[in-house]
Amino acid sequence: MSIQCVGIVTSLTNGLSEREANDAITANVCKGPQQHEEVCLGLFALLLTEPPQAQRCYRDLTLVNRDGMNVILIKINQILMEKFLKLQDVCRTQLVWLVRELVKSGVIGADGVLMTLMKQIAGGDITSKNLWLAENVLDILLDQREWVLKSGMLIAMSVYTYLRLIVDHGTPALLVLRQKEVDLCIGLLREKFMECFIIGRDLVRLLQIVARIPEMELLWKDLLHNPQALSPQFTGLLQLLTARTSRKFLACRLTPDMETKLLFMTSRVRFGQQKRYQDWFQRQYLSTAESQSLRCDLIRYICGVVHPSNEVLSSDILPRWAIIGWLLTTCTSNVAASNAKLALFYDWLFFSPEKDSIMNIEPAILVMHHSMKPHPAITATLLDFMCRIIPHFFPPLEGQVRQGVFNSLTFIMEKRVLAHLAPLFDNPKLDRELRSMLRERFAEFCSSPSPPTEGRDEGESVSLEMDNHVLLDKEDGCYDNTEAAFSDDEEEVNNKGNKKREFRFHPIKEAVIEEPADITPYVDQLDDTMKEKVLQLQKGSDTEAHCEVMQEIVDLVLEEDFDSEQMSTLASCLAELFKGHFRGDVLPDDITEESLEESVCKPVCLVFRNLCQMQEDNSGFSVLLEMLAELYQKQPKIGYHLLYYLRASKAAMGKMSLYESFAQATALGDLHTCLMMDMKACQEDDIRLLCYLTPSIYTEFPDETLRSGELLNMIVAVIDSTQLQELMCHVMIGNLVMFRKDSVLNILIQSLEWETFEQYSAWQLFLAHSIPLETIIPILQHLKYKEHPEALSCLLLQLRREKPSGEMVKMVLSRPCHPEDQFTTSILRHWAAKHDDVLGEHIKALLIKNNNMPRKRQSLRSSSSKLAQLTLEQILEHMDNLRLNLSNTKNSFFTQTPILQALQHVQASCDEAHKMSYYDCEYEEPSSKPPKSRRKAPASSPRSRKGAVTPVSNEEESASSSASEEEDSKPKAPKRKRKGSSAVASDSD
Repeated sequence: MSIQCVGIVTSLTNGLSEREANDAITANVCKGPQQHEEVCLGLFALLLTEPPQAQRCYRDLTLVNRDGMNVILIKINQILMEKFLKLQDVCRTQLVWLVRELVKSGVIGADGVLMTLMKQIAGGDITSKNLWLAENVLDILLDQREWVLKSGMLIAMSVYTYLRLIVDHGTPALLVLRQKEVDLCIGLLREKFMECFIIGRDLVRLLQIVARIPEMELLWKDLLHNPQALSPQFTGLLQLLTARTSRKFLACRLTPDMETKLLFMTSRVRFGQQKRYQDWFQRQYLSTAESQSLRCDLIRYICGVVHPSNEVLSSDILPRWAIIGWLLTTCTSNVAASNAKLALFYDWLFFSPEKDSIMNIEPAILVMHHSMKPHPAITATLLDFMCRIIPHFFPPLEGQVRQGVFNSLTFIMEKRVLAHLAPLFDNPKLDRELRSMLRERFAEFCSSPSPPTEGRDEGESVSLEMDNHVLLDKEDGCYDNTEAAFSDDEEEVNNKGNKKREFRFHPIKEAVIEEPADITPYVDQLDDTMKEKVLQLQKGSDTEAHCEVMQEIVDLVLEEDFDSEQMSTLASCLAELFKGHFRGDVLPDDITEESLEESVCKPVCLVFRNLCQMQEDNSGFSVLLEMLAELYQKQPKIGYHLLYYLRASKAAMGKMSLYESFAQATALGDLHTCLMMDMKACQEDDIRLLCYLTPSIYTEFPDETLRSGELLNMIVAVIDSTQLQELMCHVMIGNLVMFRKDSVLNILIQSLEWETFEQYSAWQLFLAHSIPLETIIPILQHLKYKEHPEALSCLLLQLRREKPSGEMVKMVLSRPCHPEDQFTTSILRHWAAKHDDVLGEHIKALLIKNNNMPRKRQSLRSSSSKLAQLTLEQILEHMDNLRLNLSNTKNSFFTQTPILQALQHVQASCDEAHKMSYYDCEYEEPSSKPPKSRRKAPASSPRSRKGAVTPVSNEEESASSSASEEEDSKPKAPKRKRKGSSAVASDSD
């Protein structure tokens, strides 16, 4: 649109003198509203892109506009809210210059544009671009002071913005800028205090943070002790603190991009899947030392602005308390942590149920409640802060602060945010001093609760279903990737050692009552031609006719003169008209080429088809991608419908890469994020379709699907045994690869937290691949016999099919010995029967290696590592368990030369304690026949010994009785008696 407008202006003025050009432009503007808008936007575009012509273009704009610059103001606001970060430096400079000129000219509405521009100044950011913007806006405010004083809202917004920015500009290099900011704020506060009063209690919070600056300190003292000096209507600090801060001020300190990302997390992201979004946000905005101050802005915004509907509260969408808990864990300085906690509790201090909202105080109590188990330190520090803030916030108002906190806690219980507070305030995980302080301050809330009632009152509103997220059992990882905390000992006893599992119940889908599409709010915003086509779509009912009209709409969109400003409105209309297409199953019941082609003949698929027919360098390609991105915002299911079209349609053969272009065009802008969200939506709507898409998704996007277990978990969480078998067949045929060597171990470790069927399915899919078992054998070090029976049973069955390697034997022997854990003994017994010679050599090597290792170093290793470490004691204990298991069989494993040599090596250097502990492994049982003399069998032929040795109940030969390497054998000394005999010879003999 803007390019076309520039072309119109250029064609009107090309080759003409300045006066003739003005006359031509004026004549064109007079033709009608459309021509007026085109000329204004053309001049605006020239002004931004051609600095030398800027002055002339602005002069022409002031002469020809007929609407008080309204078209230009709307366009500037739109750019500031949606495109500012993408502007080139030249355009950005010109835009700020234009805002300055609008202010100078006193254009009505310029104050709104200036406030929008102010919103683009990011907190916690001292990069050159951000400082440049802060200084330029500040100069406009200082230079046009008389104009600023005419707008009360602009005064308040300027004070709120620059009081906050002063905190970031404390370095020596920025002191000049900071002084200008201080001068602006002091001047406006002293001259127009009651205009600033509308900010509410957060004005006090901001002033507290900067109160040490000399000029601010004087103002602070007047605020506390001489309020009349600021305004005759101002009665004192309490008057300000009891005024709730408006959402517009809390929102003004987040850039539009920050705001969009936060709102996305709190409305679209599932609880438990938020880590990558948080990581992105942290990389983008919270990674520098200066960004510590931004956390307060984010927490105040979440508490005061983000108020989810009951529908969202009762869903599995990421709750506010989880985001705040994560923000608290990212504070690395004490000052930032204290300010963040104050931001969280700020509405508590003077809370009034009549004026304040439960949603402002709910996040703090839920952060404490949900952190008690996985992150008790967070709960403790917040409870401690809540206790100490009462007397220390402002001693003269201690009574009012105490009452505000009591009001908050009472209201929290009334609204059933938490049913009772005693488990929080009097919890054994808190230290004694804190519990004592809580009992002293909040005795009324520390008493034991009465028995819970059967159910919650149906009539309760807002919150409350705040506790719903507990059902997801994701608390242990809700803030970061810290390991899950172990339960208390008493919980272990109650659970009888069994791992507690939460089973997910998928809601029954209720029948959808079809309602006629209502596009009334949008259709009038379209131009006449497009409006006519959209209305045809609304009236028609025949699919083929719909497709024809949809193609005409696509053609209109692809025309050069299409107004891209209509794209969002058009998307809203289409999303509403096609909502029926996104209900029900997508995949045909009987999958054939004909049925697949028929299933992709819906009107919405016309957009997909046109994209597939275009080259990526075609100008229309990006236009259609923009159209899809707008549709995606209105109807998220469009994502997996596109995936289905690319998989099922012949016209889309080999075009799956289109999805990557689509993902980058969406507001998410990231292939992995978009893909996971679309597959999750598909999982919730149509499990058959999920399985149908799986082979192509894994094949086309291996880097996005194979690097984590997220998609695998989505699949195994919902498939049945038939679908599992089908996927295994796909793997074995070669159509599907779900694991690769470099990431499979990590994914299987992740799967240990999944439900039983999910784990078995994951292992079955792994075993369908041809990945060597040695790749994942280190997982044995993570497996506990009571907590991970699924993985252990799958590994056991697979290991019995394998010939033991050195790494396998080492990992098997690394498992801790426990009387109830038979894993190591069972697999060793199997290998001893099938591969005794190979197993013997491996055990010999491990015994000798670990026997040579210094004992101190060995014990240090085993105690300092979280994973199991192989020690001599472990090997001997496992060997002893194997000996006992084989004692009643004819297996001759312990008579092999490698085993006897290894035991001899151990005996020669081990201490008395080891000799007594593993006596049975080192000495044979006496035979009923007298011992025979014999030569030592050649070491290279371990089996030759078997026929030359008198049977000794299949136990080990004494290492000392086969010590000679000479040719001639010597008569053996009488064997020592076993432990059960009347006398036991001393080892020292």
